[in-house]
Amino acid sequence: MFNHRVKTKLGIFTKKLSASFLVFTALTGIGIFENKSYLANTGVDFIWDSSTNFNKLRYLQSSNETNERATYYFFLRSRDRKKDMLKISIKVPEYFDADIKPKKLTFCKVKIGGYTSRTKCIKDIPALIEVNNNQTSIDIYPESIIPADRNTYALKMKIINPRKSGMFQFHAYAQSPGDVPISDYVGSWNMDVQ
Repeated sequence: MFNHRVKTKLGIFTKKLSASFLVFTALTGIGIFENKSYLANTGVDFIWDSSTNFNKLRYLQSSNETNERATYYFFLRSRDRKKDMLKISIKVPEYFDADIKPKKLTFCKVKIGGYTSRTKCIKDIPALIEVNNNQTSIDIYPESIIPADRNTYALKMKIINPRKSGMFQFHAYAQSPGDVPISDYVGSWNMDVQ
């Protein structure tokens, strides 16, 4: 009889405790879910070069905190690529002081995630990826030509974010196969680190 009363009182106590925790959480705004607004493009961008040829490209940034590990996906969607690509060059801002290592860069065919799925590489594209000495340019030389098809491709970059916060604009250029090897402007990625 004594054990039954203790179990009943203990059950009532745990129910009251969990109910009060839920009320406290709801009233104070302390949520279980972390707000990761940096995962979505905000729709408001600052443009350095006010050229009418500006093309905003999509990207995914896993973290925008300074000195934190981050994975960047620089997307090249089918609507961004007008021609086949023989070489892709990405101009990195001089003041982006992260250490970009070629072994941490991957060029792949990608599936862009959404509400119920994550963004991920579905097929690695064999390519030679070079970063120049002052880390202001990333050159991608795929083994075969990247066709202007309906697939989405991306450069996946794993780095530690810069020590200083700021807004960064990366530019993409693509060289098409043909007699005259000229690189055309593809677009720009605007991102920030806070």
